Amino acid sequence: MKNPVQSNMTIPDFIRLVKTGEGSYLEFKRTISSPEKVAREIAAFANTRGGILLIGVNDNKSVVGVESFYEEEMALEKALDYYCQPPVDADIEILPYYERELIIVRIPEAERKPVAVDADGKRTVYIRDKDKSVQASKEVAAVLRNSTSSSGIKFEYGPNEQRLFRYLGEYDRITVNEFANLVNISQRRASRVLTNLVSAGVLRLFTHEKQEFFTHA
Repeated sequence: MKNPVQSNMTIPDFIRLVKTGEGSYLEFKRTISSPEKVAREIAAFANTRGGILLIGVNDNKSVVGVESFYEEEMALEKALDYYCQPPVDADIEILPYYERELIIVRIPEAERKPVAVDADGKRTVYIRDKDKSVQASKEVAAVLRNSTSSSGIKFEYGPNEQRLFRYLGEYDRITVNEFANLVNISQRRASRVLTNLVSAGVLRLFTHEKQEFFTHA
């Protein structure tokens, strides 16, 4: 974890930022009560487009501050360096707020994706979806992994792919299960084919009502 620095932000600037509300790039935490839960927010930002975590702010946008950064330091370090794998190198700023302090954690988009949260022997990938950090499906995790792969993405335009594009030409979208049944292959192989096509820019992956679909890019 980087050493904290004094923030150049003013209190009015901070309050204006808070008033924008939580969203794709902004999350509030009253305190770091659970390093694992904070790690989910950090990993989700790192796996998406980066973001800002404000510590010392309630969900209702009331600014309360924390006793001091040093009371939160160990939990924040644990979230960034232990629970997040690979560790996240965030910028940390401290803003004095009356007799208390506000903590601003600026999380960059990760160069190596996906960033997973390692807890209880299990690694889970999270992404940012509007104002929530949600668990990523294995297909989304594969696309994230492919996005930073140094080996490049290769795919064949064979009979299975031809049937896929004919299907998309008629029905517009398809799920992993539908594709597996369409060409009579395992769901694991179907997932790999579809995510490779997303990584190659041929298909697009989107979620609707908690169901993931693939369509033409």
